[in-house]
Amino acid sequence: MLQEIEAVLIDLDGTIFQGGRLIPKADDAVAYLRSLGKRIAFVSNRGNISQRMCYEWLKKWRISVRKEEIILSSTVTAEFLYVHYPFCKVWTLGDYGLQEELQRYHVRLAKKPEEADFLVITLHETMTYDDLNLAFQAVQHGARIIATHADKTFPNENGNAIDAAGMIGAIEATTGRKVELILGKPSCFMVEAALRYLQVSPPKCLIIGDSIETDIRMGRMHGMKTALVLTGNTKKKHLDSLLEKELPDYIIDSIYDIVRFGEEIVQ
Repeated sequence: MLQEIEAVLIDLDGTIFQGGRLIPKADDAVAYLRSLGKRIAFVSNRGNISQRMCYEWLKKWRISVRKEEIILSSTVTAEFLYVHYPFCKVWTLGDYGLQEELQRYHVRLAKKPEEADFLVITLHETMTYDDLNLAFQAVQHGARIIATHADKTFPNENGNAIDAAGMIGAIEATTGRKVELILGKPSCFMVEAALRYLQVSPPKCLIIGDSIETDIRMGRMHGMKTALVLTGNTKKKHLDSLLEKELPDYIIDSIYDIVRFGEEIVQ
């Protein structure tokens, strides 16, 4: 699995974490990949946290990481707006981490919904009616809608939890407007950001994740090797219904299996 691989893209929710809990020996798997000299990028659709917040979370669990290795959908969204719309004003529907990441890239936040050029939607785990209505008002006053990602669910300690698609659905249904752009996995924006950091060609990359729709699809569409873990969104019962083009190159119970398979190759 690892013999021809120079860089590994690692998902977070369902691959390293289940909610606030570390998946057993996930930290050892990351350490093992580093011991082999593999370049690493943590590539996550978490759009409601900032790079700083993610870095502190990984360090809390004693996972060796550099800030620049963390590529979140919030990061890619902030960079996109800064590069392509440097004078825009943004209203957000999402947790505070999204705003923090936008500000890190000097994207201007609108003080009132009616000032916004864009509404950016992400996961909002503390959403109130007020939050939803203010986002609705931004679109009513002409804000274009983009989203950090559009995942329907993400895995936590209790199973699957509603993700950003729920927030997107509420705004689309009430405004009659559609999301124009989704920046997270499996989009080209996430791949380009990861490859720009890793400086490795796609055939030399392996992506490890729990989602067929995002992780595996992104890897396949860009010529990467793909490894599906069964610790998150996708379970064994889902595999029988997959089309051949959707199948990953490898299916493993958890990311720690990378250690076993890797040792079989390098011995």
